[in-house]
Amino acid sequence: MAAGKEIRGKIKSVENTKKITKAMEMVAASKMRKAQDRMRAARPYSEKIRNIATNLGKANPEYVHPFMQTNEAKTTAFIVVTTDKGLCGGMNTNILRSVTAKLRELQAVGVSSQAVAIGNKGFGFLGRVGAKVVSHVTQLGDTPHFDKLIGPVKVALDAYTKGEVNAVYLCYTRFINTMKQEPVVQQLLPLSADKMQEESQASGTQHAWDYVYEPDAPTVIDDLLTRYVEALVYQAVAENMASEQSARMVAMKAATDNAGSVIGELKLVYNKTRQAAITKELSEIVAGAAAV
Repeated sequence: MAAGKEIRGKIKSVENTKKITKAMEMVAASKMRKAQDRMRAARPYSEKIRNIATNLGKANPEYVHPFMQTNEAKTTAFIVVTTDKGLCGGMNTNILRSVTAKLRELQAVGVSSQAVAIGNKGFGFLGRVGAKVVSHVTQLGDTPHFDKLIGPVKVALDAYTKGEVNAVYLCYTRFINTMKQEPVVQQLLPLSADKMQEESQASGTQHAWDYVYEPDAPTVIDDLLTRYVEALVYQAVAENMASEQSARMVAMKAATDNAGSVIGELKLVYNKTRQAAITKELSEIVAGAAAV
């Protein structure tokens, strides 16, 4: 019964793994609810400030902020948001595949790139593919904080202000629902009113936006665009964390179900092996009795 002992060992090992994946599924489900609440609470603010910042492109032509100007540099900056830990299905793979496709597209037209990595997985990937990482932040925990995010992101924003890069892209995984998360590569800078104009035309309404600035336009616009960038980066990280917990819960549930299937198959093999050994012993006893 040496084979049977080996199979029992495998069954025990898979059962222990199943307990771990089940516990991780329950922890991810608990964290997912908090992450989704945090993400949904931040969405209205980020969408509103995005709309206002977009409209500023045409609202005040007397003062043009550097974020609204187009640079002629041959370098593009990417802010890549990924997770610190794995075991969350193909979530990181999907966003990093989208980033890689964008990098190759820019490289084909002679534009170099640099990256800001938020999350350990993206930082490791960018290092392996030889991308230029100008700053990074890892180990954000379960709750994102502005003081940890703004420092690394400011490196890319300062580079755009100085004219060293021609665009800044924000790359993250957008939360759709528990079963679906979508990789997003969107342009953060320069600001453009084209998107808002397209949305207005699609809805059949046209708006002529104008604002009254107090104390003056430069002060208000500078502060607003700073909040704009902070809100969008924070929202991206919050969306990514909600997507991470959802993807991990689904992946761990699938692993638990697969472990149950493997245990069932191993038990079937064990029972067949045990029955074959018993049948063989009975045959030997019967043959010995007949010979006597």
